[in-house]
Order: sequence, then C-alpha cells, then structure tokens
Amino acid sequence: MSSNAGARPRRGNTRQRIQDVALELFAERGYEKTSLREIAERLEVTKAALYYHFKTKEDILDSLFEDLTLPIDELIEWAGEQPRTLETKKEILRRYSEALAGAERLFRFMQENQATMRELRTGEDFKARMLRLLDVLREPDAPLTDQVRCFSALFSMHAGLFALKDVEGDPEEKRRAILEVATDLVTQAHAGRETDAQ
Repeated sequence: MSSNAGARPRRGNTRQRIQDVALELFAERGYEKTSLREIAERLEVTKAALYYHFKTKEDILDSLFEDLTLPIDELIEWAGEQPRTLETKKEILRRYSEALAGAERLFRFMQENQATMRELRTGEDFKARMLRLLDVLREPDAPLTDQVRCFSALFSMHAGLFALKDVEGDPEEKRRAILEVATDLVTQAHAGRETDAQ
C-alpha cells in the first residue's frame, strides 16, 4: 500500500506528509472540525502550498482511500478470475491482510467519523468495495450462518486494526492473529458448504 496510513509524517514526500498530518488532525479533532488552514499550519506550509496538492479536505480523504483501495480493487479483480476454492479464499484474506497493514489510523478515522463517512462519496465507495469483497468470499446460496461467518471474517480484520492497537505485542504478530481468526471463519463457512453438497 503506497499510503502507509499508519506511519508518521516523512520529509520529502509532500503529498504523503499532507495525508499523514490531515489524518492525524481528523483523528484528534474530527473531520468536520478540522480546517485546511489547520492542516497547513501543522505542516508549516502556506494554504497555497497545500492547495497545490489538494483543493479540499475531501480531496485529501479521497486520496487516502485511493491508496488503500487500489490494492483492494486489484485483489477483487484477481479473485474473480480464480476458482471458488478454500485455498483461493485463504489467499484473498492473506492479500487483504497485507493491504490493510499500516491502515490502523485510517480505520480509526472511519470508526470515529461514521456519520461523516456515510455522507461522503468515499464512504459509499468503500462500502461497495467491501460488499464486492464479501461476494468473492461467500457463496450466494450458502446458509445464513456461513454468510455471517464470511462477513465476520472481514469485520474482524477491520475491527482488529484498532481493537488491538493498545494490546502489547508486535504489530506483525497481531496482524497474523487477526488473519488466523478471519481464515478460521471462512474455513468454517466453506466446510459448511461442502457438508451441504454431500
């Protein structure tokens, strides 16, 4: 993921620094209460310099989600060309887990700004992607409990990003633990499908 939305601001990449500082302010103050002027002040640049890269707060937010959703779109496209096997579904989860690495702050933003996310096009676009990703994990004719397992697998991957942020441990170890839980859920759903087919 090119954004690395969980990283501290870096020198040299102005677009990246703007994204990082904006996300930091959105998390601290809320999206609605953060102005472009405050973002420019935190960056110690003029508003004109900020406008060169982004005209609005929504442009900044859109760019953060574009950086996250590009690998998700590629994953959904890849998954659509694969057989609907358990191995494919495990690989989808593994790749999705990698795409989410470093996106803790972005998911925290979504959690803390749910009303804003519902109002912005970005929120609707992200929701649509999640439904498409869910469709490649679950079988359309699966029992409701197995569909819930697939939904819960994705939800646990998202919720785990901020739910475990204050838990002691290595971030990579946490990511693997979240992936293991999500994989177990999808494996149960897939096993239920095979049992029904017999």
